[in-house]
Amino acid sequence: MDVIFEVFDKTGRKIRLTKKQWGHISSEHPDINDPEMIRQTVFKPLKITPSKYDPDHVRYFYSYLKDQRGYLFVSVKYLNGNGFIITSYFMRNIQ
Repeated sequence: MDVIFEVFDKTGRKIRLTKKQWGHISSEHPDINDPEMIRQTVFKPLKITPSKYDPDHVRYFYSYLKDQRGYLFVSVKYLNGNGFIITSYFMRNIQ
């Protein structure tokens, strides 16, 4: 598995972004053109919320980016104590 980066979240769990998921994010959401945006959001989020669909395993990370005039949303799934990024995109409001 090719990993673009690994970062620790606020709880000390390791989260990774794989090349496969980066390919999905960059092709489906071309306004996210740098994985560093995602890394910074997971490393220093404005807010973290549980998923309403899978609150035991999925967390949503948010950061506000002035130049985009919106929030960067990053979805992270945790398995066996470690996390992996599912997707990321911009949104107007935190949900």
